[in-house]
Amino acid sequence: MEPPDFKAMNLTAKPASPAFPLCEEWREGAEGSLFHLANILLFLGFMGGSGFYGLLYLFTFLTLGFFCSSLWAWSDPCTTDTFLWTFVLFVACLAQALYIAYKLRSLTFDKDFEELYNCMFKKLGVSLPHFGKIVSSSDGTVHTLEKGQCFAVEGKTAIDKLSVLLSGRICVTVNGEFLHYIYPFQFLDSPEWDSLRPSEEGIFQVTLHADHQCRYVAWRRKKLYLLFAKHRFIARIFALLVRNDIAEKVYSLSDKAFDKAGHRYDLRLPSYCHMPGPELERAHDPLEVPVPGKRTA
Repeated sequence: MEPPDFKAMNLTAKPASPAFPLCEEWREGAEGSLFHLANILLFLGFMGGSGFYGLLYLFTFLTLGFFCSSLWAWSDPCTTDTFLWTFVLFVACLAQALYIAYKLRSLTFDKDFEELYNCMFKKLGVSLPHFGKIVSSSDGTVHTLEKGQCFAVEGKTAIDKLSVLLSGRICVTVNGEFLHYIYPFQFLDSPEWDSLRPSEEGIFQVTLHADHQCRYVAWRRKKLYLLFAKHRFIARIFALLVRNDIAEKVYSLSDKAFDKAGHRYDLRLPSYCHMPGPELERAHDPLEVPVPGKRTA
């Protein structure tokens, strides 16, 4: 048997062609301005915040960034896949931006509720969607009190809602004696609301009547507590607003309270809480509070 002639046989191994084309040389110049603009816009877009306005900012810049990337990829005939993907992302971001803009446009409120949002809720970081839920729980209704009409009568009116004054002025009295006024964007019944648990019932211990024509918004207790159960953030916001309102009312009374020696009196002291109503004088003069330990005849 003759040995094989290896010289006649061509056994030279040919190098396999690479799966991807090799970069034989670097480009001498930088990419075009569209490429850099696209990446700058994408960078700015990913710095967007939360909430509806943050999402609108995010998707607006992403839409512009992917649009510039699509134009850059279209200019290079070898980047068909890149163009298709950037164009699909451009369309998706554009659709999302238009949807968010539509949702924001649909969240419009009456003038009264816009003023309520700007004065009380906006500074606490309440978003428009959350405020929309708050408005919905009040049925979007603004109530009116004519001059002299009572909002609550001492010892008769049940505590079944929480209300905020939008315009006008409410006079608060107890046993026929003046206590203080309630002004716009203050709660009408914050002390009564805070004094009861969700399962408890009570009646007003003061009378509230309108000094002028007043307008207010009210939330029913049961409906508001259901809203609190679903949205803990809204519950914390209302707790903060109600307790801050109570503190402002207490300190406004403290500014008018003096003892017989002319010293300012702190209404948070226990002796004031048990002071008989007739000992209070009209608010047109400073409140005179008896010195603790002395009794009037």
